[in-house]
Amino acid sequence: MIDKHLIEAENAARAKDLAQDYEALAARLARRDVDIEDLTARATAFGVAVPSWGTGTGGTRFARFPGLGEPRGIMDKLDDCAVINRLTDATPSVSLHIPWDKEDPALLLEKAGECELGFDAMNSNTFQDQPDQERSYKFGSLSHTDAATREQAVEHNLECIEIGRQIGSKALTVWIGDGSNFPGQTSLSRQFDRYLEAMKQVYAGLPDDWRIFSEHKIYEPAFYSTVVQDWGTSLMTAQELGPKAQCLVDLGHHAPNVNIEMIVARLIRAGKLGGFHFNDSKYGDDDLDSGTIEPFRLFLVFNELVELENTPGLNLAHMIDQSHNVTDPIESLIVSACEIQRAYVQASLVDRAALDGYRQENDALMAAATLRAAFRTDVEPILAMARARAGAAIDPVAAYRASGYRAKTAEQRPRVAGGGGGIV
Repeated sequence: MIDKHLIEAENAARAKDLAQDYEALAARLARRDVDIEDLTARATAFGVAVPSWGTGTGGTRFARFPGLGEPRGIMDKLDDCAVINRLTDATPSVSLHIPWDKEDPALLLEKAGECELGFDAMNSNTFQDQPDQERSYKFGSLSHTDAATREQAVEHNLECIEIGRQIGSKALTVWIGDGSNFPGQTSLSRQFDRYLEAMKQVYAGLPDDWRIFSEHKIYEPAFYSTVVQDWGTSLMTAQELGPKAQCLVDLGHHAPNVNIEMIVARLIRAGKLGGFHFNDSKYGDDDLDSGTIEPFRLFLVFNELVELENTPGLNLAHMIDQSHNVTDPIESLIVSACEIQRAYVQASLVDRAALDGYRQENDALMAAATLRAAFRTDVEPILAMARARAGAAIDPVAAYRASGYRAKTAEQRPRVAGGGGGIV
């Protein structure tokens, strides 16, 4: 954990500049009839879950180069997640992945309490074979031609629900790598039918106050056809399963240049948008740090969310889902959490009344300019002030580096050998 006195010392060196920047921004916003305190309150209330797996160094299909102080298991991961939240005050919960994070639920609760963290959605894993697994998922899991393999995948998801129930989670995210690599390899229709049948068994095991999120992915590892390949198939799944089923949108799981903000609007209208996995991409499902490649796209997604935030029944789970190959994972998650929060505050700055007027007048130029005015506003003083008031760091990365946390973990955690490909 990061010592609070170090954060206080780091903040003291920056407090004067922050106060001046905050006052200057307040004056600018006041000229637009915007109260900076309202925006700061929104920033303070916003939170995004961090992925337990994101605290380890990721990799590609070709290689993985571990960093220093790699977490040895879920307890180390929770320590790292606590550091991120202590410095940002924006990541109050952790999303677990089973079996990677499998542990006695009582111990998980105890550790989470020490770390002042809660648990967000659970994530199942039927895209890998585990050492003690009887049947392989090489040719599918929930959609496999073999009924016993499908049953094994269903039981794993039910186990994830039970672990989650004991630690206070309220949702299960299901992503499968099922599909085909060659034309004719599988019946596209019957494979989807088998998937739905299996998912209905998982759905039947949900507690009354739980949700299940269907996550789509256009490709990889199934490069010819994927069972749940787009938001339309995900929507079909959620509609067929029932009211506790919703769609999860990963920002990297789309074909290049897909209008993701339109998908957001459509799923909200259908009452089936359950949440997000935030990351960024250049070519495909790159799992890059949020906001590093297309910050305007991230802003446009939040523009839709803020515009529709009062939609009855809308209850979104915000989660980060990234792979950190060449950076310190803690630093990347810190930056990503802040960038997601930034996009939310910028979207909250949009002059909705003016925008509606331009839309009614079909004034495309000024409607677009209204969005750009919000996006171009530097809201960093708002984010920093929200952190400072919460006892977090004005400059989280600087405070993290000053703490020497990574060097300390490197002394405590054995160095992990490099190896073949893989995300974690």
